[in-house]
Parts: sequence; C-alpha cells; structure tokens
Amino acid sequence: MNKVVLVTGANSGIGLALCERLLSQDTEGLQLCLACRNMRRAQSARAALLTSHPTAQVALLQMDTSSITSVLSAAQEVKLRYNRLDYLYLNAGIMPNPQFDVKAFFKGLFSSDVITMFATGEGILMQMDGITHDGLQEVFATNLFGHFLLIRELEPILCHAGRTSQLIWTSSSNAQRSAFKLEDIQHQRGTQPYSSSKYASDLLSLALNTHYNKQGLYSSVICPGFVMTNLTYGILPSFPAFLWTLLMPVFWLIRMFTNTFTLTPYNGAEALFWLFKQKPESLDPQAKYHSLTSGLGNNYTKLHKMDIDLETSEALYEKLLQLESEVKKKLKEKQSQHLQSGPTGAGSS
Repeated sequence: MNKVVLVTGANSGIGLALCERLLSQDTEGLQLCLACRNMRRAQSARAALLTSHPTAQVALLQMDTSSITSVLSAAQEVKLRYNRLDYLYLNAGIMPNPQFDVKAFFKGLFSSDVITMFATGEGILMQMDGITHDGLQEVFATNLFGHFLLIRELEPILCHAGRTSQLIWTSSSNAQRSAFKLEDIQHQRGTQPYSSSKYASDLLSLALNTHYNKQGLYSSVICPGFVMTNLTYGILPSFPAFLWTLLMPVFWLIRMFTNTFTLTPYNGAEALFWLFKQKPESLDPQAKYHSLTSGLGNNYTKLHKMDIDLETSEALYEKLLQLESEVKKKLKEKQSQHLQSGPTGAGSS
C-alpha cells in the first residue's frame, strides 16, 4: 500500500529537497502532497519533481499556516482526498523582518564564539513580528499554531488502530528556552519570535507524544543545521549578493571544525529523510535529531537531548487547546454575522 506523505512549506529549500530525496528512494510507493501558500511556486516545484520522477504521484494543496480559515479548509480537503496519512512533515516557517546586528556579526566572526554564532544566530538576530488577519502574532501562527491546528483537524486520518503515523517538525538550533515564556506563548513582548516559536515546537512535540502515542501517532523534531536557503539569505537583506559568495569559503572552512554546517538544502534534509526510514516507536521523544555533514561532505543524523520538560510541554499544550477553542468560536461568530448581514430576499422591504 502506498504511503501518504504531506509536507508543508514544500515549494523550496529543505522541504523541496526532502521531497526529491523521498521520491529518489521510492517513486512508485508514495503519494506525496505539497502543501504551500504560493501556488505558482508550488506548481514549479511539482514540475521539477515530475521532471526527475515522471511516474511519481505528486499532488498540490494550497495552505497558509498563518491563516485559520486556510488551515481548516486545507485540512478538510486532505480528509476528502485521503483516508490515511502516514507522514506529516511540519516544515513551513518564517523569520520576517530580521534585524541583523552587523557590528556584532563581524565582532563574532573573529571570536571563539563564531561557530555558535553561525549555528544559532545568538547575539546577532532579532525580528519584527506582524499580526495576522486572525489577530495572532504572525511567527507564532505560521510556525506553530497553524501546524497544531492542522494536526488536530487531521486526527481522523492520522490516528488508526493497528498502524503508526509520524509528525516530523523542522525546528532549529535557534530554539532557545530563554526566548520562550509560558505567559506569552505568542511572544508579543519580545524580539525573538522565531526562536520562541521553534522552542515551542520542541515542547509541543513532547506533549503530542504524551497525548497521541497510544493512538499510534508519534512526533519527532529535527534541526537542519546551518543551511543556505531563502530564509538564510533574507537575514542579510541589505548586504550585496556577492558577500555570501565571499563568505562561502569561510563556511566551508568552518565545516572542517563543526558538522552543523550542512550548507545545502539536500544536506539539511538529512534528518527529515532519516526519520522517514525509522520505526517511530523506537525514537526518543525528548531528543532533537540533527542533520550533520562532515568536513569530507558525508551526511549523517545524530540525536541530542532537548532542553525541555514534561510540565512545561503540558502547560503549553493546554494553552494551545484553549486558543484553538477561542479562535474557532470567533470564526463561527464572524461567519454567523456575515450570513445575517448578507443580501436580503427580493420581497423584503
């Protein structure tokens, strides 16, 4: 029986690289669904995959994880198309309006902390968050809450007796406990919404295992390492393109001393691909699986314990359930008001 795989944020970068690697391993045995916000880019990605794998089953799904209505509509469409979902890769993510501290960057470039700086962005990155149409913080909604809502809506096809399904989150080495506050899960009062959202996804993955393992659903977290993607390039919007070219020899040199510099989307997708081949019940729910590349260019996956605890993960889970209830109630009220204010019949005065 074909395995059904859905990947969010699949039109470029690590998501697209993962799709290519999955199809390279098993073209005929997969039903692959690319869930993307931008359908033009999604169609280009699908065309590229089909050029390499003409007989592959590659479907598209329009979904913007920052939009409640978009997620709910997409989930409904998925349930109409498939009666089961074996793998759900929660890969879509944004880091909007990054504020880059140039002075701190060049200071760190020639310090003993250079590897940590590149690996985590610590000390050099801040972001200016926005607000969605639903009134949520944009990074929180896109990176975390939209995915949480998607999982909840897809429960009927993710949870089946007698078989297992996997949730696989693309997290980050930038997921830092110091950026996350339980009393401010949306990170409304901070300057590190990306770090906060990624740490929250680590916590949520643990909570999901607590609540869903008995139903055959397992959750894991990966870190792709330092990868040159659109998100990475966006960190230095004011820098000329040639600067990245000048820095590449530095990055390759650093790789000789640290295996976290995966650099390419193909390498960064290593842990995502590796988890596809594992029995989910054998995985450690408190570990993050890291994509690593040796100085000689060999890819491998290694786990590291996450700085998380069950109590905090459960508290976050409860807050997300509460928020889910609130946003659905507001959406229902909005739809009700829209119907009431709609066009009246021809015979009304």
